[in-house]
Amino acid sequence: MEDFEAYVSAAWPRLLRSAWLLTHDWHRAEDLVQTVLARGYGRWPRIRDGAPDAYFRAMLASTYLSWWRRRWRGELPTGQLPEQSTGGGELEGVELRHLLAGALSRLPRQQRAVLMLRFHGDFTEADTARVLGLRLGTVKSHTSRALAALRHDPQVRELLSEGVDR
Repeated sequence: MEDFEAYVSAAWPRLLRSAWLLTHDWHRAEDLVQTVLARGYGRWPRIRDGAPDAYFRAMLASTYLSWWRRRWRGELPTGQLPEQSTGGGELEGVELRHLLAGALSRLPRQQRAVLMLRFHGDFTEADTARVLGLRLGTVKSHTSRALAALRHDPQVRELLSEGVDR
């Protein structure tokens, strides 16, 4: 199983980013990736000859949606961050990513999973429907509603009205 170890070493960052897009928490994302890789280890001989990244991303989405674990609510989010960016190159990208991550986290879980598979995982609508056990029309509906919600999010609208080139 040395090839599995080599795959995990190479694919870990990609899978972790996909899991973070679902959970918006690095610790839960790591737990999710570890859970999926542990489940996939026994299936590795069948997985390795196909498209392992697509297989594991599909497992990430379905495992994420089936987790029943209660969310810990010890931290309370705030509307304003205590420190604001002073503008300048790389920090603007961080601010933009933070803003979009917040907007994504406000979407329902299934819409978030559909967007992760469709736009981050490069899945087709049909593949996304098959992986999540949804109808094709439901995937289209979730995609449409999620993108509409992102367009109507007040923080995203404010950013777009200011212009992305800030």
